[in-house]
Amino acid sequence: MTDPAKRAALAGFYKQAWDAYLPLPFSAANLHFDDQVHEAQQPRVTSSAAYLAEHMADVPALVIPCITPRVDDMPMWVQACIWGSVLPQSWSFMLAARARGLASAWTQIHIQFEEEVAAILGINHAEVQQAALIGVAYPRREDFKPAYREPIQRYTHWDSW
Repeated sequence: MTDPAKRAALAGFYKQAWDAYLPLPFSAANLHFDDQVHEAQQPRVTSSAAYLAEHMADVPALVIPCITPRVDDMPMWVQACIWGSVLPQSWSFMLAARARGLASAWTQIHIQFEEEVAAILGINHAEVQQAALIGVAYPRREDFKPAYREPIQRYTHWDSW
């Protein structure tokens, strides 16, 4: 979506969602990590997310991957199968954008206002479920680098947990 009026309308709901999310104990601002490097980077993550909430309407392109049918009342295992189809496709889109010199940011808090966003975009909310909101733009800086990630061994298990 690149329409400025639609981006601005969506941005209003996104800001409301951010403001409701921020004080929650599990929000980016309130997360803490045992890993000192991860802990040290968290204020930058929160600052970046807050900037996005304030400037969502300025993002040149917003992509909203969707799934159908809606999974609201489906068993969890069926939901996982359907969500599993949209997540790799969206990640591939983000990698392709990066290969072309574009930055992207994945977020989902707008889903607090999914019906309102669906109305803005003409999405049939009864049949189509929004999976994410991906902002796409040229990066503001050229020293783009990956964020720190904790060692994979902490989260990867082999043959047992």
